[in-house]
Amino acid sequence: MAIATLRHIDEKRLETDLDYRVDYLSEFAGFTKEDVATIHGAAGLLAPIVPGLVDSVYVKLFQQDATLRHFLLRNEGFSGPVPHNLEELDLNHPQIIHRKQHLANYLVRLVTGEYSTKMNGYLDMVGKIHTAGAGNQEIVVPLVQMNALMVFVSDAVIAKVMAADAPPEARVKLCRALNKLLWIQNDLISRHYVSHQEESCQGSCGSGGSCRGN
Repeated sequence: MAIATLRHIDEKRLETDLDYRVDYLSEFAGFTKEDVATIHGAAGLLAPIVPGLVDSVYVKLFQQDATLRHFLLRNEGFSGPVPHNLEELDLNHPQIIHRKQHLANYLVRLVTGEYSTKMNGYLDMVGKIHTAGAGNQEIVVPLVQMNALMVFVSDAVIAKVMAADAPPEARVKLCRALNKLLWIQNDLISRHYVSHQEESCQGSCGSGGSCRGN
């Protein structure tokens, strides 16, 4: 197999230029305009599964106190009553309904939105809003929970696609496109946790703390 011409990657720029980072990820993963067209073309297939997918995500979140506790604090953009304890929360609580609508809007945008600089910023904010870097700074969802959620969403979406009434080759093509997209999204989530850990480490080092892997 022939080796392609060596391409220079500005690794520092990957950390400061969002569009450059997304272009790098897309090129490396092979996420192409054809993949975007495949996702857009399947909007009619994917849109009907959004309500059920959102419900299943929140049923899962309600199964652990570690994930449910984040809804005891006021979420970004919510102005209604905030629950005082976990016992006050159910799937019909106003804050849960508010968050479910945000998730539904996100999923719809993934399959209908234009993939541009604006979309890059939106996907990046999905990661940032779950840290102290944006929104309610008291709400910091641990990375392990974000990773678990992304695995759950990815598996649920792929299961729905594989069960769809469509030719096998079309289902495989769509699954591959969605898989690449969700991995790019996962990077745009994880990067905000890495930057916060580095800032914390620098602060620790500056005060005589240890910077060995925590």
